[in-house]
Amino acid sequence: QVQLVESGGGLVQPGDSLRLSCRASGIISRLSAMGWYRQAPGKQRELVAIIISYGITNYADSVKGRFAISRDNTKNTVDLQMNSLKPEDTAVYFCNAVRDGRSYWGQGTQVTVSS
Repeated sequence: QVQLVESGGGLVQPGDSLRLSCRASGIISRLSAMGWYRQAPGKQRELVAIIISYGITNYADSVKGRFAISRDNTKNTVDLQMNSLKPEDTAVYFCNAVRDGRSYWGQGTQVTVSS
């Protein structure tokens, strides 16, 4: 089993920055991918950013140039730096990890962007 715990959500104003962090514990060997998804009210969960083996990253078009994902294998963490936040970034953000083809999820952290 893999346990994921997110932190760093909150209420910010448009244009502000926020950093989310996710720590993995449990059987964390062979984690092939770690990433962040989000789900806004009334919408489906969507990929925000993902980082796979060898540091390859992929981002949703809506966050390219504003968000940056990073992974620290020594600390078993994956962070999401979010800059120039917009009201449409408001959502619950979920950490995700994939191991041996199985997907694991954190509980989610709320990010609200509002003036």
